[in-house]
Amino acid sequence: MTGMGGTLEFSVANDLHGISSAAARIDAFCAAHDLAHGISFDVTLAFDELVTDAIGYGFDDDGEHRIDLALRIEGGTLTVEVADDGRAFDPFQAPEHDLSAPVEERARGGLGIYLVRKTMDAVTYRREDGRNVVTLTKRTAAGEAA
Repeated sequence: MTGMGGTLEFSVANDLHGISSAAARIDAFCAAHDLAHGISFDVTLAFDELVTDAIGYGFDDDGEHRIDLALRIEGGTLTVEVADDGRAFDPFQAPEHDLSAPVEERARGGLGIYLVRKTMDAVTYRREDGRNVVTLTKRTAAGEAA
């Protein structure tokens, strides 16, 4: 884990048990930078959704894989990068979830990615060096004053 300056970097294994300790690290980073609880909640939710999907669907074997997380505050923006070596998959190419449709008519899955899209100000995906890299950005009131 890299220090608590304006950047935090760490890795978790592809095991659901590591998500709660990762969430605690994200909360601590946000608190150390005086970010609103809502920002911390949104970032933790997005991280949880992305990592849960990667663990559940992204790997072709039962071996241990590393999922890397980097948070960076610059100016008025918090940038979060989540990278894994799972099979190539751009979660943002899927059509948006239609919440107006009756539950029984909705497509299965995709609600987590819907939440990521709605809680972040911007989301991007790229495939780089055999890794999925998702970048999330969130504007911060505290970052604007820094």
